[in-house]
Amino acid sequence: MRNRSPFFIRNLCEPLCRRVFVVKKNSMFKKLRTVIYYVPDLQAAKAWYSKLTGVQPYFDEAFYVGFDFNGCELGLHPQDETVTIGNQTVSHWAVDEIENCVKQLVAEGATVLYAVANVGGGIKVATVIDPWGNAVGLIEGA
Repeated sequence: MRNRSPFFIRNLCEPLCRRVFVVKKNSMFKKLRTVIYYVPDLQAAKAWYSKLTGVQPYFDEAFYVGFDFNGCELGLHPQDETVTIGNQTVSHWAVDEIENCVKQLVAEGATVLYAVANVGGGIKVATVIDPWGNAVGLIEGA
C-alpha cells in the first residue's frame, strides 16, 4: 500500500518545488495579475475583446468588466475625468504567432504603434493601440 497522505506528498514534493519555482520573499512583483483599460464605451469594448479573444467576461457590471485569461485579468473600466488617453503604460500579453495576432488586431480596428520586432533570444514584441487609445503589448517566446 502506497502512502498518499498530504503530509507524505508535501514532504516529497516541497524540495523539488523549491528548486524549480524560486520566489524571492522580498519581491514586490510576483506576476502580471490585472491590466485595466479605461474606455469611453464599455459595451463596445466588451464586445470587441470578447470577439477578439473568444472569452466572455466573468464579471460584467456597469462600473467594470473583467475577463480571466489563465489567471490574469483584463479589466475594462469606464473612462472618467482622471484619465488621459495615451500610451503611458504597456502591459505585454504572451501570445503565439505574434505576426498573426497583430494582423487580427488590426483587422478588428487596432493600429500598429510598434511593428513586430525581434528583441533577441527568440523573443518578439509588438504594440498596437486599441480603438480606445490603449497600448496593448504582445510578446512571443518569453
